[in-house]
Order: sequence, then C-alpha cells, then structure tokens
Amino acid sequence: MRFLDLLRFAAGALRGHRLRTALSVTGVAVGIAAVVTLTALGEGARQYVVDQFAALGANLLIIFPGKVETTGGEPFGGVTHDLTIDDYRALARLSRLRRSAPMAVATDTVRYGDRGRDVPVLGTTADFALVRRLEMGSGAFLPAGDPDQGGNEIVLGLTVASELFRGENPLGQIVRVGPWRFRVVGVLAPRGQSLTFNLDEVVLVPVRTAMRVFNRSTLFRILLDVRMHDEMGLAKREVEALMRERHRAEDVTVITQDALISSFSSILNALTLALVGIASVSLAVAGVGIMNVMLVSVTERRAEIGLLKALGALDRQVLAAFLAEAVLLAFVGGVAGLAIGAGAIRAFVGIYPSFPASPPAWAVAASLGLSLGVGVGFGVWPARRATRLDPVAALARR
Repeated sequence: MRFLDLLRFAAGALRGHRLRTALSVTGVAVGIAAVVTLTALGEGARQYVVDQFAALGANLLIIFPGKVETTGGEPFGGVTHDLTIDDYRALARLSRLRRSAPMAVATDTVRYGDRGRDVPVLGTTADFALVRRLEMGSGAFLPAGDPDQGGNEIVLGLTVASELFRGENPLGQIVRVGPWRFRVVGVLAPRGQSLTFNLDEVVLVPVRTAMRVFNRSTLFRILLDVRMHDEMGLAKREVEALMRERHRAEDVTVITQDALISSFSSILNALTLALVGIASVSLAVAGVGIMNVMLVSVTERRAEIGLLKALGALDRQVLAAFLAEAVLLAFVGGVAGLAIGAGAIRAFVGIYPSFPASPPAWAVAASLGLSLGVGVGFGVWPARRATRLDPVAALARR
C-alpha cells in the first residue's frame, strides 16, 4: 500500500466520523496551543529582561550593602557597614572605571499647588544620567559638582510632570518634597520600567540633599561604569578589594550585568520549562482521547478489517493503515494548535506591544514533533489490536 493510499484510507475513515474526529483534533490543538503560547511568553520574558539590562550598557557594576553569599565566619567580628558618600568618592578614583553614581532612595509626596503624588525619590549625581543612559525630554539633568554641596534642583519623570502640571511648562517651577522646596530643571524622556524603577514615575534630586531630606547617612546602591568590557572581572576584584580594605570586612556584594542576566535567564528558562510541562499534561489527555477513538474505530470496523485480511492484506499493512489515522489526527491537531497559539500570541502582543513574545523555532518544531509522537504513541495499541483480529471472526462480526 502506497503512502498516498494510506493517507486517502485514513482521511476517508476520519471523514466518516466528523464529530469524533473534530473533538480529537480539538484536544490536540488545545495542548499544542498551550505549549507554544507558554513557550513564547517565557522566551519573551527572558528577552524582555535581557533588553532591559542591555539598555544600561554592557559594562555595569552594581554594589549592594551586605554580603549575599555565605562564605563562613566574617572577619573582624562580622560587622556590616553601610555604603556612604566616602565609599562612592573612593570608588570613583579607580582607574578602570569611567564614571560612577551613588543612589539614595526613599518615597515621599511631591506637590505642586494643590496637586500631589507619592513617588520614589532618587538622590544621585549628574553621572547617573550617563551610567543609566537617560535622555532628557526637556530641560537639563542635575548639575555636575561636589556631591556634598547638595542643591535644590529636581528632575521629574514624564508621568509625574504630566500629572502635576497638566499641560503647563514645569521648567523653573517650584515643587515640594515634604517640607522642602525644589526648582524643576528638567523632565526625563519616556523610559518606562528599568530594573526596579519605572523611571517615568520617579523624581531625582542631588544625593546629599536627598540624604538630608530623609535624615539618612547611607546609600542604597552605587552604580559603576567600567571603561572596557574585557576588564569587568578585574574591575570587580579591584572594587571588592577596595571595599574590603575600607570596611575591614567582606560586607558588600558586587554584581555584574552579565551575572544578573544569567541569573534571570536561568530562572525564567526553568519557569518556562515548568509551564510547558504542565501544558503537556493536556497533550497526554488528548492522546488518551485519540487512543479511545481508535479503539472504537477498530471495534466498529471489524468487518472491514476482516475483508482486508481476507483479500491478502498483511498485518503490517493493517497496522500502518490504522496508525496513519492516529498520526493524521495528531498532525491536524498540531497544525491547528500552532495556528491558535500564533493567534493568541499576536493578540497578547497587540495588548502589550513592548513585550517581545514570539515562539522560538525550536518550540514550533518540538510542538509538531510532540503532536506526531502523541499520535504514534497512543495509536500503536489500537492498530496492533486490529492486526490480531481473525479474518473469519471479523467478517462474522464476532
């Protein structure tokens, strides 16, 4: 029996039971659509995180107070020191660094007239715009100068400026952060979410002023921009050595952008595989449905099977004929599932255009292979059962 004959035979048998065929195809389609959609969302989430870090540049080091890793007993009594402006000044003198920026963070209400909004307030320096690659929508960023001098300048995120001023020009206007008065010198260009902050919804003030406003003497983070990417490892070791010398303890964590991307990618890849595994359960259920359909088909077509064997059809030909039906069911379901999944992904991207969701090529190929595997795996037993029928008993419908 030729391949085309097998396909015609299988297609004719499936057309004879349209509702049963449609339900089996739907089961496979739902499973494949779930696998493709979840894979695309997981891959999109990973790419979104990578793009967010790429927007910061490839040479970023971030210093956190406190040691993340556990390495045994801390020297010198295990005392943990906070990050300070003096630490920032010392780090800024390292030769492998292009620039650095301190960060002091708190939340307060920014007011203009009778309008106010609770926002994150970032205390930093002029270099923060260069380290984070910020662009200005209007005006200028915080002025350069001695970070200890402070100042009353403030830069607004786009959303904050829009809500406080409602069409007015904010430049030169006076706003309040708590009881403190600030003069608006600039408004950031649209940026959106970046790491832990939505930069459209923050305000930025000189770091020393922020520390005075919030009665703090410590920093939240220190961001470092390394001159050359090839020197990231050396720069990290130099930073750690300097902080160890200053604090007389290993009480800070220095992470690279590559390490952050790797960590997030590993987490998101594991989550994607877990979600795909859960979605694959529906494929197993669809496979059981295909097996049930084929068992019923074998029972209903006993006379047809008996006639085929009486006319000289070999067991392997009968096996191939019924296996072709199961594979055809699974294949059609797989193609339909890919179409449904692509439609769902397109709809999601239409709602969230900034999210780069698209199924990777390996996921599409694996989904089709998985659907065919379901057809073969769950179609073998019914097909083998058909080959074991005695032609005389089958023709007599016994």
